[in-house]
Amino acid sequence: MSRAWALFRSHPYLSNITGYTALFASADLIHQCMLGGQQVHASSPQGQRAVAGDRETGTVSRDAPVSGINWSQTARVALVGFCFHANFNYHWLRALERMWPGGGVKRVTLKVVVDQLVAAPATISAFFIGLSALEGKEDPFEDWRNKFWTSYKTGVVYWSTMQAVNFSLVPPVARTVFVGGVALTWTVFLCHFRQLKSDSEPSSSS
Repeated sequence: MSRAWALFRSHPYLSNITGYTALFASADLIHQCMLGGQQVHASSPQGQRAVAGDRETGTVSRDAPVSGINWSQTARVALVGFCFHANFNYHWLRALERMWPGGGVKRVTLKVVVDQLVAAPATISAFFIGLSALEGKEDPFEDWRNKFWTSYKTGVVYWSTMQAVNFSLVPPVARTVFVGGVALTWTVFLCHFRQLKSDSEPSSSS
């Protein structure tokens, strides 16, 4: 434990970014395991071809969902987590601490409120839009339009509590990876919530 703490203190950026990205990607793996590994979305180009092939020929196309981990999906989640969420949270949390250093009820409350007004919408939007763009969806904003508001309202309750703990008890040098750990559960929820939309959409060929 002491060696890990020394690593965080000597290389805070690398440690936090790596830890956050690993936790973020792990959330997708957990989600896939919960669903039995079937991760080809009905709204994706692969999913649409699979549905069309099944209906027209009565056979399973080569793009149909298969059991096992979809590593391409996990890679996309990791890429979004690394390119935006990990780096954004690292610099954002440092900025909050510089603006309102220390603890105390008033400062912690202020940091939590600002975090939910600025960071929460940005990170949720990046998740939905980023993954849709990487999947090659014709409208990368579709998931965001349909899912943002419900996700944000749910996140305010969850993240306000977690960030209050973060700002009160966690040293600034380890706050990003703490957020990554908390985001593990949150990202599983977002992955599942996003999957529900895809599964419930009627096929355009019906």
